[in-house]
Amino acid sequence: MSAIDVHSLSKSYGKVRALDGVSFAVEHGELFGLIGPDGAGKTTLFRLLTTLINPDEGSATVDGLDIEKDYLSIRKRVGYMPGRFSLYPDLSVEENLQFFAALFGVTVEESYDLIAPIYKQIEPFRTRRAGKLSGGMKQKLALSCALIHRPSVLFLDEPTTGVDAVSRSEFWDMLADLKERGITILVSTPYMDEAKRCDRIALCNEGRILGIDTPTGIVQGFDKPLYSISAKNMFALLERARREEGVEDCYPFGEKHHLVASAGFDEERFKAALADVEGVEIVSAEPTIEDMFIKLMRR
Repeated sequence: MSAIDVHSLSKSYGKVRALDGVSFAVEHGELFGLIGPDGAGKTTLFRLLTTLINPDEGSATVDGLDIEKDYLSIRKRVGYMPGRFSLYPDLSVEENLQFFAALFGVTVEESYDLIAPIYKQIEPFRTRRAGKLSGGMKQKLALSCALIHRPSVLFLDEPTTGVDAVSRSEFWDMLADLKERGITILVSTPYMDEAKRCDRIALCNEGRILGIDTPTGIVQGFDKPLYSISAKNMFALLERARREEGVEDCYPFGEKHHLVASAGFDEERFKAALADVEGVEIVSAEPTIEDMFIKLMRR
């Protein structure tokens, strides 16, 4: 049995369908990523799997336990780090950790070996109020508190949002270490670059899963010629490119635009057609997870 099994899970808030028939499985010891923008349903899925809310339809198990029937047992086995900082801002670093240890009937000393690589980075500030910590330090404290009872499954909802690039990289190094210890990790993120750090990923949008595979496998599913194009007037380029023969899609991509070509596309004909657009450049490009996400989203 998988560590997490989800079958046709759905949840609505009034007329809003936040989760729409989602199914997937996460294996024991796997680092699995949910990749998608705000509103994709990631937080609703986390709240369902951590037994904070009940589904309208479908079922799911965590560590072999049903999320509705066995909710009390699940809460003892999982660690959950919500998207918003949810620790007590008026308590110190040390007091927060002790509180969560007591909540689960353990002591900090019992689990110190597990949290030590993370906690040691903030231990010099153990008397500082949690609300006065930097974003990266809050992140490490929240992760330490989520791990204090040695969970078998760890749920992390957009843990690096609003954190600087260095802290983001450090955090993913910590997750790799936890995975080596056999902890199953389900993590969500809106950052496509973080997807590469996962064993497998699910691309999510508007309450549905668009595709599941390894990061490499996702990219290999992009089966059309791709080009990077630019010009002095990028908006004019985008408008014109979308009307040209053989252009299946064209969208902003960083400082450039990405152009997806169909069978009738000819690079020289394209440049000739846009000769009046100043500074047009077109080069072949390698597809990314983001390109595949856009392709699946527009299907």
